[in-house]
This record gives sequence, structure tokens and C-alpha cells, in this order.
Amino acid sequence: MAKILIVDDSRTSRKILKNIFENNGYEVVGEAVDGKDGVEKFIKLDPDIVTLDITMPVLDGVSALKEIMNINKNSKVIMVTAAGQQNNVLEAIKYGASEFVTKPFEEDVILDVVSRLTED
Repeated sequence: MAKILIVDDSRTSRKILKNIFENNGYEVVGEAVDGKDGVEKFIKLDPDIVTLDITMPVLDGVSALKEIMNINKNSKVIMVTAAGQQNNVLEAIKYGASEFVTKPFEEDVILDVVSRLTED
């Protein structure tokens, strides 16, 4: 089963994602509170999948995505966006994001995205 790192400055968002993943048999290997923390934990934990919020303090999601892809260009990163972040979405695609999910989270959508990424 896939090991997942959750990177989001919202404790509520991290908790919702963690519950969805763990209730469906995935292992959450870590949580990070901003992009810088996320990149550091990515290096240390070597997750199979990273969920990365776009809007965060210290280092935003797109910048963190660039760093993660520089470390491992085959990384599977799911960008988490709020409505109205189309420019950020396009930029993240350019830098190698695998998938996107939007807040508020829909469990079946998230599980579908994760299962597609783990089939490869």
C-alpha cells in the first residue's frame, strides 16, 4: 500500500486527508505544515505519494513541487487547490504535478486519484 506525505498548512485539511487515507488502508508516513517542511520530510521519509497544498506560508506548493521534482523527477505529487487557483494549477502542471484535487475534499475523488497513481 502506498506511503503518503500530507503537506498542508491547515490542520483540519491534514486531519481530513489522513482519515480518508488511513480508513482506506494507506499509510500516512508524515505531515508537514508548509512547503519547506514538506520538502524536508519528503527527503527524509521517501513517500510514494505527496499531497501538496498550493497556498502555504514559508514555501508555497508550486515552489515545493519544483524542489521535490528536482530531487526525484518521478515523484507522484497531488496538488490540493481551492477554487479559483487556475494560474497556479497550470504552473504546477508545467512543473510535473501528477494530479489535482480541490477543497472541500470528496473522499471518492481523492481515493480515485491515489489509486490511479499507485497503478503505474
